[in-house]
Amino acid sequence: MLITVKLLKGLEVLVASALISGCASVPAKSPAELVGYEETGKTSFYAMKYQFRKTASGERFNQLSRTAAHKKLPFGTKVRVTNRRSGKSVIVKINDRGPFVKGRIIDLTRHAFSKIADTSIGVIGVEIEVVK
Repeated sequence: MLITVKLLKGLEVLVASALISGCASVPAKSPAELVGYEETGKTSFYAMKYQFRKTASGERFNQLSRTAAHKKLPFGTKVRVTNRRSGKSVIVKINDRGPFVKGRIIDLTRHAFSKIADTSIGVIGVEIEVVK
């Protein structure tokens, strides 16, 4: 009986730890020292096969959100992504790592990409800027 009680308490701690770590959130704003950082390159958008998979930050990927992947910017950083040809822009939150294709600096959700270009284009030139 004593072993069962200790085992149950141990399981409770394990489950509680898993739940707490699974609820880790991404910061809500950009780090102040990065505001104004700029980068120029290309962007594309995620394939549908990634829908609902976990991102590197632990959030579930959602094509209908305004989120993005960047290789180095901290999770939670807000970035204005501007189409260099049209001047249209969208603000996204970094919640994943990537892109892993040479020449691309950021990957957007389909929804975010559609705000600045037609998704049939696939890849466009952009400028990104960290915003508050």
